[in-house]
Amino acid sequence: MCSSPLPRFRTGSRPGGKKAAGDVTGEYLNWSLAGFSGYIAADEVYDGPFCVLSIVDNHTFKRMLYEVLDHDPTHEDIRAFFGRLKAALDARRLTLAGVTTDGSPLYPVPLVEVFGPVPHQVCQFHVIKELTQAVVHAVAKVRKSLAATMPALGRGRPSKAKKRAACRRKRIQERIRDLFQRRHLFVQHGLTPAEKKVLLRITRGLPHLRALREIMDATYRLFDRRCRSETALTKLAKLRRRVRRFKRVGRTLTKLFSANLEKALTFLDDKLLPSTSNAVERGNRRHRKMQKTVYRVRSHKHITQRIALDMQRDAQAAGREDTTTTLHLARTG
Repeated sequence: MCSSPLPRFRTGSRPGGKKAAGDVTGEYLNWSLAGFSGYIAADEVYDGPFCVLSIVDNHTFKRMLYEVLDHDPTHEDIRAFFGRLKAALDARRLTLAGVTTDGSPLYPVPLVEVFGPVPHQVCQFHVIKELTQAVVHAVAKVRKSLAATMPALGRGRPSKAKKRAACRRKRIQERIRDLFQRRHLFVQHGLTPAEKKVLLRITRGLPHLRALREIMDATYRLFDRRCRSETALTKLAKLRRRVRRFKRVGRTLTKLFSANLEKALTFLDDKLLPSTSNAVERGNRRHRKMQKTVYRVRSHKHITQRIALDMQRDAQAAGREDTTTTLHLARTG
């Protein structure tokens, strides 16, 4: 195999991460703010000693700004990060209509200091996730308490008492198995008539588990967009009073009294305000996937350049799609 006498053509031989990191504050920012919806989602993702802050348009799913920190973020970091966004919006005469974040305490104070009283929505998914985890944990505690009531089977010839104990032990084991295999029925959003019958069967004699299911149904109804936040807050206050009456249930659902649950109902007064921060979570999932495949991305410099390169590819996605369509049409004649 003969080698070429010319030197190696180096265009495209290395990722353009360094160049992309410089472009995200220029042409890319103009592209991401073109058609700005007014609603953003902000979040942070931790990667070892580093933390990546991200802001995404919550309607167009365009990533607008990011910053890689080599320490845990503070209010000063979030304030400076939001300040960059405010400067970019003011330069283009754009206004911010709403912000969606998770339940982290990092965002409320800097958000008010930079943008004033802008509507702040706490991600509905994160709030419901905390409640469902508490309910599933309560079901696990019931399984553990049932396991403690199983009679011990001694050695020797089987007597009538031992046979009764064996039958009782088998019934308890079957009940524990049903509670484990069908634990999703306690937190699932909406049940079919057949699933409701199964739930009634496996919770026979366990009224506090049935109460947990009813409370989950009432919690899901709080997020119905057909009502306003004032109506939802009234329902929430009624639900909290009901939970306080059940001491055994109240210890499980302490998250129901969190202030984040009230902030998660802000979207009911604005039809355009998204209730979740899925737009920014998509970028975080891509970052996690990239970290599993590109092993060189472990330093502050490489993380910064890699995210910038990924954002640049998002901006070029429409051009790539047009090129692919043109090639396909030319191939088919």
